Amino acid sequence: LPKHACVPYSFSVEFEEASDLLAETPDAATTSGSNQLTPQGHVAVAVDSGGSYGAEEEVEESDRTALLQEEKQQPGFWTFGYYQSFFDVDTSQVLDRIRGSLLPRPGHNFVRHHLRNRPDLYGPFWICATLAFVLAVTGNLTLVLAQRRDPSIHYSPQFHKVTVAGVTIYCYVWLVPLALWAFLRWRKGVRERMGPYTFLETVCVYGYSLFVFIPTVVLWLIPVPWLQWLFGGLALALSAASLVFTLWPVVREDTRAVVAVLLSTVVLLHALLAVGCKFYFFQPLPLAHPAPPTQAASLSPDLPPPPTSRAHTT
Repeated sequence: LPKHACVPYSFSVEFEEASDLLAETPDAATTSGSNQLTPQGHVAVAVDSGGSYGAEEEVEESDRTALLQEEKQQPGFWTFGYYQSFFDVDTSQVLDRIRGSLLPRPGHNFVRHHLRNRPDLYGPFWICATLAFVLAVTGNLTLVLAQRRDPSIHYSPQFHKVTVAGVTIYCYVWLVPLALWAFLRWRKGVRERMGPYTFLETVCVYGYSLFVFIPTVVLWLIPVPWLQWLFGGLALALSAASLVFTLWPVVREDTRAVVAVLLSTVVLLHALLAVGCKFYFFQPLPLAHPAPPTQAASLSPDLPPPPTSRAHTT
C-alpha cells in the first residue's frame, strides 16, 4: 500500500476506466507508450482531470452559426438584394458560358454543364447591350463607306437605330423565353415526366446564344452580299443549335408533334431576328436623285420662231 498510496487520483481513475473497457472488449489493443487502451474500430478520447471540453464547444458554436445562416431570410424579389445575386459572377464563369454557347454539341447541356443551377443576368445584359450598339454603329458605317465609294449615295446619321436595336434585342431575350417557359410549365402538367428550366435559366440561355452575332455583325461591313449571307447563316446555325441542344433534354419526353412544332418555332423566331436585323440595319442604299433636265430650253432671239402648221380648208 505505501507504493500505491502516492499514485495520483487522475491516473487511478484512468486505470480503472481502462480496466473496465478491457473487460468489456477483450480484443482491445493496448498502447504502452501512452498507457491508453484503444479498442479496434473505436476512437480514443483522452479525458483529463480538469474536464475541459474545448472541442465540443467549437462544434456547438459551428452548429449555432449554421442554424443562424439557415434562419436568415432571403430578400424579396422587389428588393435590390434579390437581383444582386444574379450579377455575382466572375470573368472566368462568363467566359466559360460564352465558350459553351459558341461550341454547341449533342449531349452537352448548356444549363447542366455551364450554368450549374446558378443563372446570371450579367452576361445576357451586356451581350444584348453590345449587340444593339454594334448593330446601330455598323449600320451607319455601311452607309458611310458606301458614300465614299459612290458620291451619288445620300447619307444622313441615323441615331434612331440605337433605340430600335436595343428595344428589339431586349424584347426578344425577355419575351420569347417568357412564352417558352410558360408553355413548358403548361406541358409539365400534361406530361409529368417533363421538368422545365426556370425562367431565369431560359433567359440566360437565350442571352448567351446571341453572342455569336456580335462578330458576325462586324463582318457584315464587308461589301460582298454572298459573304454577308454566309456569315449570317453560320452564326444562325451555331446559335440555333445551342438552343435546340439545350431544350432537347426537357422536351424529348413529349409527343413527337409537340417537339417538332416547338423546336421549329424556336429556330424560326431566331431566324426572323437575324434576317430582320440584316434587312433593316443593312438595307439597300438610297441613291441621290439628280434634278431632271428642263424641258423648255431658252431660245435665241436671233433665230426665227418655228413654223406652225395651219389647217387648210377647201
